[in-house]
Amino acid sequence: MKSLEKRRKDYYYQRAKSEGYRSRASFKLLEIQERYHVIRRGDVVVDLGAAPGGWLQVIHHLEASAIAVDLQQIAPLEGVTPIRGDLTSPEIVNKIQEIVDAVDVVISDAAPNLSGAWSLDHARSINLSACALEIAKYVLKPGGNFVVKVFQGDLFDTFTRDVSAYFRFVKAFNPRASRKQSAETYIIAKRYVRADRLTKLSG
Repeated sequence: MKSLEKRRKDYYYQRAKSEGYRSRASFKLLEIQERYHVIRRGDVVVDLGAAPGGWLQVIHHLEASAIAVDLQQIAPLEGVTPIRGDLTSPEIVNKIQEIVDAVDVVISDAAPNLSGAWSLDHARSINLSACALEIAKYVLKPGGNFVVKVFQGDLFDTFTRDVSAYFRFVKAFNPRASRKQSAETYIIAKRYVRADRLTKLSG
C-alpha cells in the first residue's frame, strides 16, 4: 500500500499519467535525447527490454521507427515491430537482422529482477548491459548510437571501458527522472566505429 502511495506522489509518475505515457521512464529518454540527441528523425531504433512501451512512445514522438524486444507482449504502437524474446539470447541478433540489415540506434532500459542482495543485483545488471552491448555491436550501422541502463557498483568502470572500445563518445548520465534512491545510471555512447569488423551471428 505504501508503495502505491509513493507512486501516486511521484512527480514523473503523475506526469506520465497526465501526458499519456505508459511509463515514467519516458522522461528519462526525453532527457537523454534533449542532452545528447541520440535519435534522429527517420532512424531505426532497437529498444531492448521495451515493455511496457514508454521509450517506444518517445521514439514515435521523434518520428523514428522501432524494433521492440521483450519477454512480455507489448501493446501495439504505430511504427513498432515487436520481437518476443529474451535479450540475453544469441537468437535476438538474427531476429533483428531478419527485419533489417542494420539499425541507427540501440537503447536498453532493461533491469534484472531484484533479489535485495546488492552485489548479485549489480552483477545481473552488468550482464544485461553486456548483452545489450553485444547486440549493438552486431546490428548498429557505423556511426550509430547506444544507450544502456547500468546499476552502479564495482563492475561499472570495467563495463564503461568495454563500451569505450567501440564508440568515439561515451558518457555516464543520471536523468532527473530517475528516482532519488536509485543507483541506476545511463551510459550514452555515440559514433560506433567497429561495425566493419563483425559478421552476422550464425545459428
